[in-house]
Amino acid sequence: MTLAGSESFVPADDANAVAKHEFAGLSADEFKLAFRNHPAGVAVITADAGDGPVGLTATSVFSVSAEPPLLVFSISGQSSSAPTINRADTVVVHLLGADQLGVAKLFATSGVDRFADPESWGRLVTGEPYLPGAQVWIRGRGINRMEAGGSTVVAVHALQSSISDEASSAAPLVYHNRTWHHIGEHSRLDS
Repeated sequence: MTLAGSESFVPADDANAVAKHEFAGLSADEFKLAFRNHPAGVAVITADAGDGPVGLTATSVFSVSAEPPLLVFSISGQSSSAPTINRADTVVVHLLGADQLGVAKLFATSGVDRFADPESWGRLVTGEPYLPGAQVWIRGRGINRMEAGGSTVVAVHALQSSISDEASSAAPLVYHNRTWHHIGEHSRLDS
């Protein structure tokens, strides 16, 4: 077992030492290393606050509540899409399958026009940009935003979704240890 941190480890049972000791926290490299082996589903988030469509690839999407239907994601302040997504009233969260690796890579690439191919995206009747090829997409309204370090955590109330017939049997796209993977029968551990 490796203990990482800017300060030395203080046993929890030594109350005096804990009370006197302040932890500086993990370095960015140590924190990334800690999460590197923790897989995450891959999503693309799109929005338009009135000045054109934007989108980004995210691995921070997770469900919070079924009643009401809430999900959360975070966006780095360094993302060129962050200002628009933070201003937008609504967003579309696309949960990607393994067959959409190209889409994930496109929306993860800086400095490219992610919406250059007019055949790959469209607009919902409510105006949001969306990717019709996604197996699952969820349109939602941002109900809360919280600044957290250099990122913004966004809570979204799900309003509408589209789930393809293939979604329940398709292999999801997963990001793990700085590379792309898919989950399927080959990765199943028990029945």
